[in-house]
Parts: sequence; C-alpha cells; structure tokens
Amino acid sequence: MSVYKFADIAFNSTEKKKPEPEDKNVYIGLEHLDPGILQVTRYGAEVAPKGDKLVMKKGDVLFGRRRAYQKKVGIAPFDGIFSAHGMVLRPKTDVIDPGFFPFFISSDCFLDEAIRVSVGSLSPTANWKDLKELQFELPSRDEQRAVAEIMRAAAKTKAGYRALLDACDDLVKSQFVEMFGSANYPLVTASGFVLGFRNGISPSKKGGVHSKVLTLSAVTQGRFDPSSWKDGTFKETPPADKRVSGRDFYICRGNGNKRLVGTAAFADKDYPDLVFPDTLIAAAVDDSKIDRTYLSCAWAQPAARRQIEASARTTNGTFKINQEVVGGVRIPLPPLGLQQEFADFVAQVDKSKFR
Repeated sequence: MSVYKFADIAFNSTEKKKPEPEDKNVYIGLEHLDPGILQVTRYGAEVAPKGDKLVMKKGDVLFGRRRAYQKKVGIAPFDGIFSAHGMVLRPKTDVIDPGFFPFFISSDCFLDEAIRVSVGSLSPTANWKDLKELQFELPSRDEQRAVAEIMRAAAKTKAGYRALLDACDDLVKSQFVEMFGSANYPLVTASGFVLGFRNGISPSKKGGVHSKVLTLSAVTQGRFDPSSWKDGTFKETPPADKRVSGRDFYICRGNGNKRLVGTAAFADKDYPDLVFPDTLIAAAVDDSKIDRTYLSCAWAQPAARRQIEASARTTNGTFKINQEVVGGVRIPLPPLGLQQEFADFVAQVDKSKFR
C-alpha cells in the first residue's frame, strides 16, 4: 500500500461551456445519478440548461460534490455536459488503474472523506481545494486491476437484478392501466380525499437545536427513503406536526428539475426523529376514501403529471407548486374495493422483488 494525495490520483477537469439548444439532449444533472449505481441511464432536459456547465467526455467519472452525502457517482455514457454542482474526474494512470478508478471514487473510503470536508449548512459542498489535499492508501496497480475485475462482475450482476426489478415495476404500471385506464371513473380532486395539508419547516443558520431533516431525494426516487437526510439547526425544537408521520403522503413542492416537482411517496411509518423541510408538503390522506398504494400509482400517471407540471411556476430556476395546486390535482377514483384489489396485486409483485 502506498499513500497519495487525491490531486496525485485524479485530474479535476474544469472545462466549461454555455449550453446551446442541442445540448439539452446530452445533459446530465445530479438528479440523473443514482446512489450506488455507476451506470447512468437517465439524462436530458426539456430545454437547454442555463449557466455554464462542465464539459464531459465518454468514460469520465461524474461526482456530485454538492450534497456529497447523497453519494452520487456515475460514468459518463457519452460526450456532453454535466452539472456545475458536480465534478468531472479523470484518473492519473501512473498512480491508479482506469478500471479501478470509478470504483474508488464511488467507495465509502473516498465519499466519507468528501462528506467530511464539505462546507455549507443548507447545501454542503465538497470543493477541489479541500479534496486535493486528502490522502488515501492505494494497493499496487496489479491489485487494483484484480479488484476492478471482481467489481465489474459484481456490477454486471447488480445491473441484472436491477433489470428484473424494473420489469416488476413495469408489470405494476401495466396492471394499473389494464384495471383503470379505460374505465370512466369519476375524477376527484386531492382535496376530496386529504384531511389536511402542511408545509415543512426550513433549518435556520442561527439555530442552536439540531435535528435530522429529510432531503428531497427521500421522495423523488419513487419511494420513501428515510436514510436520505442531513443535519439541520433550528431556533427551537421543531413541533410534532413537522415530524414525519406514517399516515402522510409527502410531495415535492420545489425543484430545479420540472419532472421532479410534485413527485411523492408515503412514509412507511412514524419517524419522530425526522423533520420534513419546507420544500415538501405533507398530505394527511383519508384511508376510508382512497387506498395509499392506488394513490401512489395514480399520482405518478401522465394525466396527473401534466396537471402538476402545467401549474408549476418558476422562480430563479426553481419550479414550485403550492398546497392549492396539490389540492386541485384530479385523479380517477374507482370503488375502494377495486383499489384494494390492485394493492393486493402490487403486494404480490413486491414479494417477488424482495425474493
């Protein structure tokens, strides 16, 4: 094992360009990177992104330096542009094997250190001036190549399982369309099956009370992720109605990516140690009127998405909705028994996914 500074391991490419209209098709943002998965399968934007972006080349390692605790690392699948809130990293091949490099950047060994040196309270960010001084032990080049071969095989297996999980999700979507797509069920606004809405609470830079605060990625991945949180400070202890409840449907009310505004998920149980932020709306759903599994699927359908995106307003590059918009979203409401029949089907598919 030899010790190297990160600046001796990686080259930080800072080449930038101002996006042109056609660049919208080859843009990768932090929202396109999935934690723990190097393969990038989502990309592109509705319009050309604003502001200078980083130039990336196929094979570059993309690191989400903003909110590094989300541990987002990917390999560029093509030449294009990358979010300026990230880094484009390339291996210094006299020190580190190119095949080993992506696995090193995505490892806890590197990411935990990147999180440690991140600065800022609301959006902690890892800066190159701090990263480049970090020191890491690396095995010999021969050992690196051997490890990389094993990791590639593991990643291939993981991708195969992921494809099976995606197939299960597609099956659920198909079943939803088959059961509810052609029937003329009454359209009901969300306010008709929600007992009440609550906005979250934002941390304060001057606060002295610490608490775990959910991040938007806790709901924007299509499921509720209680591990997606950061430390926040408040002037006083956040009240109980600002803490995560298992009865609530949490809806993203603001995001720089229009496709993520309005995405939502149910908390699976109460989390009294977690506070939800002002960027989320909590909807207390009346279970006697609508099944939560049905609602989760209906909310993600194109008809509901069109309503949400048409109502989103942009402020300083952030798309936003409010409680009024959420309460006005209309979805078809079939009989509760039929909703529960669909929920039973989803539960069986979930068992297959678990196996």
